Order: sequence, then C-alpha cells, then structure tokens
Amino acid sequence: MKIFELDIFGFTLAPTYYGLMYIIGFLYGIWALKKTGRYTESQRESLFLYIFAGVLLGGRIGYILFYDLGKYISEPSNILRVWEGGMSFHGGFLGVVIALVVFAKLKNVNFWKLADDIALIIPVGLFFGRIGNYLNKELLGFPYTGPLAVQISSGSYFPSPLLEAFLEGLVIFVILKLVAQKIGFDGKLAALFLILYGTFRTIVELFFRVPDPQIGYYFGFLTQGSLLSIPMILVGIYLYFYLKTHDTTK
Repeated sequence: MKIFELDIFGFTLAPTYYGLMYIIGFLYGIWALKKTGRYTESQRESLFLYIFAGVLLGGRIGYILFYDLGKYISEPSNILRVWEGGMSFHGGFLGVVIALVVFAKLKNVNFWKLADDIALIIPVGLFFGRIGNYLNKELLGFPYTGPLAVQISSGSYFPSPLLEAFLEGLVIFVILKLVAQKIGFDGKLAALFLILYGTFRTIVELFFRVPDPQIGYYFGFLTQGSLLSIPMILVGIYLYFYLKTHDTTK
C-alpha cells in the first residue's frame, strides 16, 4: 500500500508502508547494535550491509521457493517487485544466519555473542514487519468482522499480522530482554528466540490463519508457515542444551 504518490520531473515517487516498516526496523537495529558498545563503527556498517543482503535475498528467494514457485517461473519479471510484498521470514532468517556466519569468520567476531545481539533486534524488526503485512493486507486470518478486520474483495478476515506483531515482536522482545539481564551462556538468547518464534508462529498458523490459497494444508491441518516453524523449535531446543554444556567463547 502506497503512503503517497508524487510526480517529480517525470519520475514517480511512491513510498509504501511495507518499505517504511523495513526502514524503521533497520534503523532500530543500527541504534541497538551501537548501544551494545561491542562493535566499531566500521564493523557495524559492514554487518548491516551483510544483514540487509541476507534479509532481502533470503526473504525473496525463500518466498519464491516456499510459497509461489510456479508463479515466478511463469512470470519471472515479478521476482524483483519486492515492494509489492512477497517476503518469507524463514528465508530471510536463513539469509541472516548465513550473513552472520560469514561476517563472524571474516571479522574474527564471536558468532554466538553476535547471534545473541541480533536475537534482541529481530523481534523489533518483526513487529514493524507484521504491521507492514497488515497494511499490505497479507497473511489473512479466518473470516472475521470484528475490530481491525482486514477488508478485501473476497470478504473480511481476522488481522493475524497484528497478533503476530504482538507475539513475535513485543512478547519475544520482552522475554529476551528479561533473560538477557541474567548471567547465561553465549547463544542462549539466539536459541530461545528460535524456540519462542517457532512456537508463537505455529500457534498463529494453526489457529488463526487460513492457508495460502496456492498451497493449502499439509496433512489436512499444517500450513506452510507452521511446517517451516516447527523445525525452528527443535533446533532451538537442541542448541540451548548443547551451548549450555559446551564452550562457546572461541
């Protein structure tokens, strides 16, 4: 959805709410990372270039592969139209993980400390991203006519992106902030993020979302989002107990 549209010397400027939410999330991330005091300005600049590439490429490629491959094979020109929506969190998350691994290796930074710092930033980005989904009328819930319902041509639907903004954004952020105040081990916040995100996303997918029409249900009840989120819970649990008993300072 466009915020406004302005013609300037034959060029059209039409920023979208979706893009604005991404910008807000990245600006918060830059500020939060600086506040940790653990990275130089040069490292922060490099890191966010890596993360930006991971989010953009991973999110877009993930959406194409996980949600609508047939459409993009038949209409490849749509691949670059990111401003219209069509980003996968799971793809973007994998892209960020790869970016962090590469960055940590090249810059000689402890990966798990870095992962913990980023784990505290992601929920804020998710919060604004889900608001963008809501304004873009994406991720529809079940038929619903109450407050904040999403209205499209086919009917009125539950605003599941707002519920996800609350759970995946606000609730996870508060929990991780509280946990971060206690002495723990490197990677603890990253592992907890995987568990919490996977759990909340699966709950929303199973009880509040309708499946993507081009995919439908797996096994009669699992949406694509829940199928991608359940492994996050399992990996998070494994990492939590593994990192708790192993040296992660190297």
